Amino acid sequence: MRTIYTFYADAARIALQSIFAHKLRAFLTLIGIIIGVASVVVVGAAISGLNTYVVDKMSKMLGTNHFMIARIASHGELSEEELEKMNRRNKRLRWADMEWLQQYCESCSAVGAEAGRGTKFEQDGETFYGGIIFGVTANMVEIEDKTIAEGRFIQPEEVSNSKLVVVLGADIKDKFFPDRDPVGEEFKVEGLPMRVIGVEERRGPIFGDLIDKHVYIPLTTYQRFFGRNLDLQIHGKSREKGALQYTIEDARKALRDYHKLIGSEEDDFGVVNTETLGSQIDQFTGAIAMVVTPITLIALVVGGIVVMNIMLVSVTERTFEIGLRKALGARRKQVLLQFLIESSLLCALGGLLGLFAAAGISWGVTVLTPITMTITIGYIILALGVSTVVGMVAGIYPAFKASRLDPIIALTRN
Repeated sequence: MRTIYTFYADAARIALQSIFAHKLRAFLTLIGIIIGVASVVVVGAAISGLNTYVVDKMSKMLGTNHFMIARIASHGELSEEELEKMNRRNKRLRWADMEWLQQYCESCSAVGAEAGRGTKFEQDGETFYGGIIFGVTANMVEIEDKTIAEGRFIQPEEVSNSKLVVVLGADIKDKFFPDRDPVGEEFKVEGLPMRVIGVEERRGPIFGDLIDKHVYIPLTTYQRFFGRNLDLQIHGKSREKGALQYTIEDARKALRDYHKLIGSEEDDFGVVNTETLGSQIDQFTGAIAMVVTPITLIALVVGGIVVMNIMLVSVTERTFEIGLRKALGARRKQVLLQFLIESSLLCALGGLLGLFAAAGISWGVTVLTPITMTITIGYIILALGVSTVVGMVAGIYPAFKASRLDPIIALTRN
């Protein structure tokens, strides 16, 4: 055992001496490995960061432990036949549907409703196009995890009494109240003056939905503007994250009972589970990883070819040394292992330098963009493992060539 340890220790020492004896050549040789490892790790960090970024944006828009029930809703794209079928079958959701769920969805921590439509806002000679007005129940701030930067959100009594109060999105506030606190000020919605009671924290654009252009008014006030015969979206929240699917089934069963659906009759409403949207994001980023990662591994293969070339040069340069070692009793296996260890160490060193490069790139992207790059252990193991294997494979032919040298002929080549 001691002999084996000594051999491998000496082999590693000789390999490192050979590498550091030609630092510039070794570095130029390793550029392909460094780029390959850095590419794999950065791609992994980018995919992980993108996934985290999208999920965070989803949480900001939809909240957590949250589901939605609407007349027509689906996780994926609907065909024309499915859409037509839903249009014929599904009923509009009313205030009474929400109240029924509030009473009979026992696992729901909150049930609320909202309705919305696009509009423009005009005040003091200024016009804001592309805004959206939402009528909401007071508990939508809890269901969608909204954050209020100034003032407060709508209160239950303001919904009960159809008060003329409004909460502004950040872009609306910046347009009409750029240099002052709007809370307590008057703001016109559909030409009717309302009292501003709060401003929502800026959330930025999410999947093309400019949510900072929203304003929120009591749902009952919204119904006064646009009629009580509205199609509402009902929103619910489970008490615990792990119980969301159970809560959705609880709400679904309660609403089926209210709509008097029995047996195999299809639901006459649609349900959207925000967790399912998150899993679809995971599938999407996973598909990107499956396509992009093998492409980045090509750089490692190219680096391996360069390593093989430089190892062949090394064998030629050290012919006399190889002949001397074999003349002193070194076996073919030992010479073979010597050069395999050297090529593997060379690529492992390139892998470490690639990791440092990837860490620097990831840090720079995190600082300069809203995406937090996260280097995962899986991609580190993949990159280092592949680079080491590439080194071993690249070193097989040069090592085999070195091990087959005739010591007498080799000693004559000095």
